[in-house]
Amino acid sequence: MKRIMLRVAYDGTNYCGWQSQPNGLAVEEVINRELSALLKEPVSVIGASRTDSGVHALGNVCVFDTESQIPGEKFSYALNSRLPKDIVIQHSCEVEGNFHPRRQNCYKTYEYKIYNAVFPNPLFSRYTHFLYRNLDVEAMRRAAEFLVGEHDFKSFCSVNTQVKETVRTIYSIEILEQSAGNPNLCCGMSDSEKNGGRLITIRVNGNGFLYNMVRIISGTLIEAGYHWREPEGIPQILAACDRGTAGQTAPACGLTLVEICYL
Repeated sequence: MKRIMLRVAYDGTNYCGWQSQPNGLAVEEVINRELSALLKEPVSVIGASRTDSGVHALGNVCVFDTESQIPGEKFSYALNSRLPKDIVIQHSCEVEGNFHPRRQNCYKTYEYKIYNAVFPNPLFSRYTHFLYRNLDVEAMRRAAEFLVGEHDFKSFCSVNTQVKETVRTIYSIEILEQSAGNPNLCCGMSDSEKNGGRLITIRVNGNGFLYNMVRIISGTLIEAGYHWREPEGIPQILAACDRGTAGQTAPACGLTLVEICYL
C-alpha cells in the first residue's frame, strides 16, 4: 500500500464545493469516481481544504491510498485524460504513509479578486466579484494591517462553524491593484469608460482559515474601501468575537485557493 498526493486546480463554478454532499456535484466526488474507475478499486481521497460552492483552486491538495503499481508522478497524466476540463491535476507524487493534508504544518494562500469598473466585463465574471462603486485601495490596505498576526477570528467566520478553536495567524495581507483597461476600445468614450476599470486582488497568507473567513475579511475590507467603516475599527471587530460586527460575506466567485505549502 502506498499514499499518493495530488495537487488539484479547478474552476469551482459548476460544483457545490470540494467535499462530496447530497445537494450537488462536488470536486472530490469527480476525482473519487475517476480514480476508482482508473484503478478498478474503491478510492476516497482526503482533501486539505474543503472549499465552498463556487470557489476556485490553483493548488488544493488531496491524498489517497492504493495498491496500484503506477508510479506516483504518473497519476497526474493518467487522471487528466479522464477528468473534465474544469478539474486538472497539476502534480502527483508518492508521500509518506502517515502524511495527512489537514494535519501537517503548512501555510495557505488565498486570493480574492474584484473587478472594479463602471460596467461588468463578461470575461472576468467567473473569477472576480464585480463592483461599480470606486474603491479606496489605500483605506483597504490600512484596514488589512490590523488583521495581520495571531488573533481570535471568531468575528470573521460563519455562525454555524463547528470548530472549537477560532484563533488563527495571518502572516500577510496584500491589496494589489492593476489596470484592466482595453487599449482597443473605440473613441467617443470617457476616460473612465476607456480604461476598463481595475483588478483589485486581496492576497491573504496564513496558517489556517475558518469557514468563510477569507470571504468575510474581503467583504469587510470592501466596506473600508467604500468608507462605510473606518480602518481603525478593525481591532474592535476582532475583540468583539461577534460575526455581526464584521462585514458581509463576499461572493464565492472571486475567491481562489492559490497555494498550500507544507513546512
